[in-house]
Amino acid sequence: MAEAAAFQGTGPSPARRWLRRTLTVAVGAPLLAGLLHNPAPAQAAADTPVSRTVDVAIDTLTPSAPVEGDTVTVTGTLTNRGKRTITDATVNLRVGPRMDSRSEIDQVARRKGFRSDSDPRPLDAPEIDIANLPVGVPRDFRISVPVSELVLDDEGGVYQLGVSLSGQTSDARWDRVLGIERTFLPYQPEPTAKRTQLTYLWPLISSAHISADTASDEQQSAVFQDDELAEELRPGGRLDEMVSLGKDLPVTWVIDPDLLASVDAMANGYRVKDGTGHAAGTEPNRKLAERWLGQLEAAVQGRKVVALPFADPDLASLAHRGKAVPGSLKHLQSATALAGSTVETILHVQPATDFAWPVDGAVDPSIMAVATSAGARKVIARSDSIQDDDLSYTPTAARPLGGGTTAVVSDAELSTAFQGDMVRAETSTLAVQEFLAQTLAITLEQPQDRRSVVVAPQRQPSVSQAQAMAAAVRGLGAKRWTEPLDLVAAAAAKPDPDATTAVPRAGQYPKKLRATELPVDAFRDMKTTGDELDDFKVILSDATRVVPPIGNAINREMSTSWRGRTTEAAIYRVDVQDVLQRLTKSVVLVDKSDLTLSGRSATIPVTVQNRLLQDVEGLVLRLTSSNGTRLKVDGGTSAELPITVRAGHSQSVKFPASANANGQVSMTAQLYTADGTPYGTSMTFSVKVSEMTPTVMLVIAGGVLLLVLAGVRMYSQRKRLAARAAEAEARAEAEAEGEDGAPEHTAAGTVGAPAAKDTTEGDTSDGAGHPSDPDADTGSESGDPSGPGEKVDR
Repeated sequence: MAEAAAFQGTGPSPARRWLRRTLTVAVGAPLLAGLLHNPAPAQAAADTPVSRTVDVAIDTLTPSAPVEGDTVTVTGTLTNRGKRTITDATVNLRVGPRMDSRSEIDQVARRKGFRSDSDPRPLDAPEIDIANLPVGVPRDFRISVPVSELVLDDEGGVYQLGVSLSGQTSDARWDRVLGIERTFLPYQPEPTAKRTQLTYLWPLISSAHISADTASDEQQSAVFQDDELAEELRPGGRLDEMVSLGKDLPVTWVIDPDLLASVDAMANGYRVKDGTGHAAGTEPNRKLAERWLGQLEAAVQGRKVVALPFADPDLASLAHRGKAVPGSLKHLQSATALAGSTVETILHVQPATDFAWPVDGAVDPSIMAVATSAGARKVIARSDSIQDDDLSYTPTAARPLGGGTTAVVSDAELSTAFQGDMVRAETSTLAVQEFLAQTLAITLEQPQDRRSVVVAPQRQPSVSQAQAMAAAVRGLGAKRWTEPLDLVAAAAAKPDPDATTAVPRAGQYPKKLRATELPVDAFRDMKTTGDELDDFKVILSDATRVVPPIGNAINREMSTSWRGRTTEAAIYRVDVQDVLQRLTKSVVLVDKSDLTLSGRSATIPVTVQNRLLQDVEGLVLRLTSSNGTRLKVDGGTSAELPITVRAGHSQSVKFPASANANGQVSMTAQLYTADGTPYGTSMTFSVKVSEMTPTVMLVIAGGVLLLVLAGVRMYSQRKRLAARAAEAEARAEAEAEGEDGAPEHTAAGTVGAPAAKDTTEGDTSDGAGHPSDPDADTGSESGDPSGPGEKVDR
């Protein structure tokens, strides 16, 4: 029961502490005398591994920024990482003197083990006694102490606060510090005269999710690469948490319009790639997207929103690699132009679109040039890139660079405060306390001046990182030494005249960042795809069904989210190219087999097939003869004819041709756009010219005439023989009837019977056709190659 009480912050009485320490000295004196030649390092000045035997974890510290009258409570765990059980242990709080600079905070944050020369003495109370701490078994602790007992200056400041464990082991029977953890206690009981204006960016950015493909339905439903975006939108997911936390914080929303477009596409019905095809997205995911957009729209109303260029292009990669490929900058311009309208349409707020944000805020002259080439006049840099080495304080973020360009320099330490794993409560708590301490130290550096500080965190914070960021911003909510300021106002703040405005040289750009940039080949792929799209769109009757989805996909190929994902980026670029080529190859020339031309003139048909869902127009079909002397096309070596093909149909174009000599001639058909650019691949076939002379034709005609006359004569003879046979038969029947009293016969035949009609001349059958006559219906147009031995039209 006594131990339980101690863990609730109730320490032993002063008399008990005095008795225990007296006994410790009495027992330890003989041991100390025996070790005079090898004194024990119980209080070594330097950090030793012994002082890291116990892992002391501070899980919570409340309140994070106390004021007079508060009670500070620290909770955490103790874990013995040594090889022996620790006995007669004591847990103490250690509150150090006020820190005078940010560099002191950095030194304490980097320190690991105990140092008697710099770590403060433990407070007499409260104190927790632990009889034994077995190896590897975590033990919780909780210590509470009123602020009045922490001996803090009335003026406030940043203090080191440590939790230490002192004890003994079976191989060292004397008290020594076996573990310590430090954090920071920002204490500002009254608001400062000049509060620092703090701008915290709240980024809503994700990776590329939508492919270049679209469904064939009327609304052209977007086709997603995967369904991972839905996981980020679920309750507790990364993007859901960012909106849930950010809606109550004084932050500036920095949004990638592509993320909004993607979620909006999901909310309006989408499809997901499934093997070689794609399947409909689920209704629950559609509702997730709809819900998230509604929450975000409500959260940003009346708040400052900054829209990055569409798909958050990698400005450094574009500056260092992309400029070597002509036309790369036009993609940045289109991405910038698309940003404002996308955000305004979906969220119904007017965003600022004149900000650029290079990766990690690292800049050089080429990055600045590219960033401003598309209209950005404010570049979010970072203080570890644009450094102020000669200043002893933190200057205002805004730095005018001339020419209307302003560098908004975020603070590197504050911006990177929540990187890494923030899942553990200890890591998150220490990061929050250090962040608050740094902001108070900034204010106290120049208390007579109001300065503006910008925090630009990582682009895609995890859930735990976002929660730690939110805790830090909430910790500043009392506005005792800071006050919130949006990014637009921070960029317009009065600059510090002593702050540097020098942009680092190209050689100073971090090698680690340069190694993860998009390769030059990536920009070559973008150019190839862009050029093909430009050639393709001019023949479409409705280019809006093709240009936006593929153009946006090209913008996504430049996204900063591809850093560290080289393989995935290459696969995405290939997929975009495949989608476009599948469309362009839907308008093709139908292959022809070799033709035979018999005679001096004929027409040569060439068929164009359109498998698209829209009409194609503005195409010109050119047919060229390889031998204009032997075979001319429309009187020359080549001829052109305009062509329009309806959606899902084929269209044949007939070229007049004239032959001058027999032989084989190679013909080439090629489609061109209206400006003379070749479209698709050419198609080549052969025409065999076989001319017949008038004499040969006369002989053939005579032979045919003789055959016809012979046939007529044979037919007439057969008719006569049939008539005679019928007459003889009738006569025989008449004679037989006469013998039996039959009527009288005349020379003309039987009385009352019609005379026989001679049908041996001029008799033909109705509807008889010539074997060489063609069928009336030749069938529908086929896209298959023509059969062998095809004849040209005469």
